[in-house]
Amino acid sequence: MLYSMTGFGKASAQFAEKKITVEIKSLNSKQFDLSMKLPSLYREKELVMRSTVSKALGRGKVDLSIFTESPDGDKQVVINQDVASQYLNQIKSLGNKVGLNEPESLLTSLLSLPEVLKTERPELSEEEWSSVQSALSEATMALNDFRKTEGSRLEEDIVQRVRNIEKLAEDLEPHLEARINEVRTRIKTNISELIQKEQADQNRLEQEIVYYLEKLDITEEEIRLKSHCSYFLETINSSADVGKKLGFISQEMGREINTMGSKANYVPIQQIVVQMKDELEKIKEQLLNIR
Repeated sequence: MLYSMTGFGKASAQFAEKKITVEIKSLNSKQFDLSMKLPSLYREKELVMRSTVSKALGRGKVDLSIFTESPDGDKQVVINQDVASQYLNQIKSLGNKVGLNEPESLLTSLLSLPEVLKTERPELSEEEWSSVQSALSEATMALNDFRKTEGSRLEEDIVQRVRNIEKLAEDLEPHLEARINEVRTRIKTNISELIQKEQADQNRLEQEIVYYLEKLDITEEEIRLKSHCSYFLETINSSADVGKKLGFISQEMGREINTMGSKANYVPIQQIVVQMKDELEKIKEQLLNIR
């Protein structure tokens, strides 16, 4: 089963009056590349979440965002009463010395003094962290379901194209003997134009022709190509994370096809090789998005 690297997943969880929403999306990439956008309260768990997402998704460029909605927000404003009392006592003492009464706006002014108001950030509780983990797990599962569906579609297309290459390799067979006869005739004709027949050593000439034909023989490349195709199809069903391995196999398939094309020297075979190359290029394009 193949998995695509492209997908999207979203999930929400409720903790007290806070709503926690996790969104995660991925695109194709040679390696695992994770970008995270988190509330400051959850930053302490960043490494844990990074490990969780990496194990669940494997390769891909992944964007993870977590949002929270709550009536009070994550910050609490607290009056530092000790500091405020010290300010107030000193203000009263100063007023008595200079003969000034306390103004009605004293409390407002007092709250604007340094360190009277302080912002406290709550600690992440185990209960809230459990809610975050639950939403994260649900979102990654939704993403993997998306990837699986997309991967199934890609697999159907890739398998069909590999089958097409196998069929094209079989289509080579009727042309191989005709190609040999044509090359043999062409060699003899070219040589006969250069030398007189009575001057030619027929045995030596035949040996040279056989040697030349052996150099142009594509039977081994054809056999290896069929073997690579079979291995490719076996590998698809071996595990989920086979994108890189299939890429390597497709390179070997391309090497055999290119060699066949360079050695063919026969138009019908070269036309079939061109069709093989076209199918293989489309396979390689699809493999770029396979995990």
